[in-house]
Amino acid sequence: MRCIGLFAVSPVQDLAAALDWYALLFGRGPDDRPIPDLAQWYLDGHGFQVMREPGRAGHGMATLVVPDIEAERARLAGVGIDTGDIVRGDFGAIARIDDPEGNRITLAEPPSRG
Repeated sequence: MRCIGLFAVSPVQDLAAALDWYALLFGRGPDDRPIPDLAQWYLDGHGFQVMREPGRAGHGMATLVVPDIEAERARLAGVGIDTGDIVRGDFGAIARIDDPEGNRITLAEPPSRG
């Protein structure tokens, strides 16, 4: 297989409400809307989709790797998104967020290489 792109997907029932929430998460609205029930963000070469798919709504999972989990947690708190506790280990650090429909977004910070 030759793969030239990959998107994480959060399936939702209420696309309009989801777009408002994900705009807070990503700090901006979607980059494009290729079809009426789909919105896409391009994040430093990676893709994230929010799709109206009522039968699968709330069952998505995605991991977003961030360079500074504390800074991201503070930014999200400032827009009203609670990340919960940060869990640290040899693997780095993670914090979990559930969107309003129950899709799980995990923020992950890699371990320091120093």
